[in-house]
Amino acid sequence: MSIQQPKEIFLKDYRPLDFEIESVDLTFELDPSETLVTNRMKFVRKTDQSQLKLDGEHLVLVSIEKDGKILDQEDFYLTETDLTLNCPEQQFELVVKTRINPEANTRLEGLYRSSGNYCTQCEAEGFRTITYYLDRPDCLSYFTTKIIGDECENKVLLSNGNLIEFGELEGGKHFAVWEDPHKKPCYLFALVAGNLEVVEGHFETKDSRRVDLRLYVQENNLDKCDHAMASLKKSMKWDEERFGLIYDLDVYMVVAVDDFNMGAMENKGLNVFNSKFVLAKPETATDVDFEGIESVIAHEYFHNWTGNRVTCRDWFQLTLKEGLTIFRDQEFTSDMLSPAVKRIEDVKRLRSFQFPEDAGPMSHPIQPQSYIEMNNFYTMTVYEKGAEVVRLYQTLLGRDGFRKGMDLYFDRFDGQAVTVEDFRNAMADANQRDLSQMHHWYIQPGTPKVTVTKQYDAGNKTLSLSFKQTLNGKQEHLPLLIPVVFDVLSPSNEAALSFSLSEVDQSRCSRADNGWLFELTKHDESLVLQGVEEEGYLSLFRGFSAPILLDYACTQDELVALASYDSDSFVRWESIQTLALMNLIENVQAVEDNREMVLSEYYAKALESNLADTSLDLALKSLAITLPDESYLQEALSDKGMLINTDSILAVYGYMKQTIAEKFESSLLAIYQQMQSSEAYRYDKDAIAHRMLKNRCLNYLSKLPAQQDWMQTQFDQQSNMTDVFAALEAMKPYDSVWKKANLADFYHKWNHDDLVLDKWFALQASDQSDSALDLVKSLVEHADFHYTNPNRARSVLGVFGRMNMKGFHHASGEGYAFLASEVLKLDKINPQVAARIVSPFTQWKRYDVARQEKMKSQLTKLIESGSLSKDVYEIVSKSLK
Repeated sequence: MSIQQPKEIFLKDYRPLDFEIESVDLTFELDPSETLVTNRMKFVRKTDQSQLKLDGEHLVLVSIEKDGKILDQEDFYLTETDLTLNCPEQQFELVVKTRINPEANTRLEGLYRSSGNYCTQCEAEGFRTITYYLDRPDCLSYFTTKIIGDECENKVLLSNGNLIEFGELEGGKHFAVWEDPHKKPCYLFALVAGNLEVVEGHFETKDSRRVDLRLYVQENNLDKCDHAMASLKKSMKWDEERFGLIYDLDVYMVVAVDDFNMGAMENKGLNVFNSKFVLAKPETATDVDFEGIESVIAHEYFHNWTGNRVTCRDWFQLTLKEGLTIFRDQEFTSDMLSPAVKRIEDVKRLRSFQFPEDAGPMSHPIQPQSYIEMNNFYTMTVYEKGAEVVRLYQTLLGRDGFRKGMDLYFDRFDGQAVTVEDFRNAMADANQRDLSQMHHWYIQPGTPKVTVTKQYDAGNKTLSLSFKQTLNGKQEHLPLLIPVVFDVLSPSNEAALSFSLSEVDQSRCSRADNGWLFELTKHDESLVLQGVEEEGYLSLFRGFSAPILLDYACTQDELVALASYDSDSFVRWESIQTLALMNLIENVQAVEDNREMVLSEYYAKALESNLADTSLDLALKSLAITLPDESYLQEALSDKGMLINTDSILAVYGYMKQTIAEKFESSLLAIYQQMQSSEAYRYDKDAIAHRMLKNRCLNYLSKLPAQQDWMQTQFDQQSNMTDVFAALEAMKPYDSVWKKANLADFYHKWNHDDLVLDKWFALQASDQSDSALDLVKSLVEHADFHYTNPNRARSVLGVFGRMNMKGFHHASGEGYAFLASEVLKLDKINPQVAARIVSPFTQWKRYDVARQEKMKSQLTKLIESGSLSKDVYEIVSKSLK
């Protein structure tokens, strides 16, 4: 169906429910193409409104019964999106029967089939494709679910809550009845049925209850569940210890499915996961995969309280549950592994993906004010920037103060659907602070910039600091409350300098765990440090204390010093990254001015210092010697008002990697050899750091003909997937017989394992060789490529658009034409995934004029196709404005 003028939904139009659904009794009679759903609902009318409108899409209505009477067609009004009927009664019961076709549901929302198994995905608005309902998160009801299925095809019948009844039926069928004792919105409903095997464990809660833990997977994946089970137990223990939150059902179930639009879904008591975030063993999964599983398992478990027990009033409050839960899983991973490394990795991710989103046509505040398709707002802004805003509360209030706020939040709102203002007020009231200014973070889009200047008066021994905040290049914004954690370091002995503050400044600046905390609350503010014996080096936004862009005229000598000895791991890493970024930008300008590129002596000095520092954490050393991501360089170029020429960027990165490898060959080789280990694979902080540094050194060494044998040696050892894949990654730039042979060997060894095969596809989709476009075209024609599998589509089309600068941005424009045509194909199958694949086009205005015209041309063709889903339509139409 053509959707040329889709409806826009606005936060300002929110109205409370006119009807409440007290209880829902669902019966599913499963059939691949004709599942019958019987939905018995008990309603209570809350207002004078008698017209009841239920959401429903892609449904075949069988019958409607009200208080025991079958309704005729004239008793209700049916459209493609809703069902309306008159209900003047104060209380009444509706029984609605619908038929649905799970087998044909390639959208993967609502009830669908994956590898022969039934599965649901109801967030945000998928429940309306199962039955007619008030499909909004503030409709909280008690659910009972009966599932009837063929015993041979559906050995397992699962839903939310606790199993209260099961048994055999005639005709080779059986049934199970699940009751959820907690009220929930319908987006948390789940059903899974099929022939799955189970891995069982248990956890004893702090209040001495036994909780059964069950992971349901395909039989051939039973040996890949140990890490997920261990991660779940660690998550449950951590949440009890850190936040005092205890699990509230008798059983906690996780199901791994291959076809899933998201990473995972926190359905009450029955989490449905993309198999990517459950299945792992050292031979098939990398360290990044293991960490991702630990993090996502934790994230979905933590939603039991931050999302399920306290949920969102409406979808404009999405960051209330997602920003908060991302923050919680970040804190968990920090405690499980390295806090410093985790913080840096989160900042890298924010800068590479969220900052560009904040600067593009899809820019929106963490609390969007309107949307056309809600699925488009499961974004880096709502999730990752939302988590940074939650972190601001902890920075301002301290860990104990944040915990007090969380305790009050749960005391007040357990079992309710609430707003971001409710969360802020709980934080404020628990700590007796006015935090109303924090709301400005929620309602304004864009990445703030903080400009800092300093003036040292040697005679009076004062250091004056001036701060100015802007948003989107302007000062007309509502001023944000920005915590600036800083310190002043001595250039002579690396120690923090002592100073005092005036009585006035003491109210705005105080000691913090890692320096001093200054609360910037106005567009312009100053701070005077007294009794400063020497000018010192400023260490700013320690721990990345706020999600901002920093504008500070730091000398390169100062940056080298901070990159060599700052005690704050983030600022130390940030300083060497800043030197690298300055060098990269210099070289981009050199290429465009037809001048020779250089390796900056300052950046080289910082690299040498970090490579030689034997006391530096190995993972931090790896991060320190890694160049900034290409996307972050593009962001920096745009911030300077420069149009992006991808050919120049590719030339600069090629030069920098080659030159660093040549200059530091002996150091890199020595470290690579020192990091070798014959021990069995371990997933812990130290082992991960060893592999991380070793493989970073290998990537540099692979640029040198004399050292290239190390790639083959490491690949041949086949010790674990982290090292094997790092070797393949290092080989990627070479168009050689041996690379092709290794890729063929890898395929033949792992073509039975979909998750490993996704890696094989992704590696080639990101290959920036001269034949990049031809290669990716061959990948979509490969027998193992399937548009219907989101992981596979993302591993080829998503990777090509985001990570293949040479192929996607080829000067001919053929890369743009290819991806646009693939988006059209995919949009007819799975609009949610197609909307993610089209996102690289949103940045078209950043590129050189020739590329702008070619990208805009493809966006125009998409909009003129007249057949876009509202998911893709919203992104394309906003990009063209």
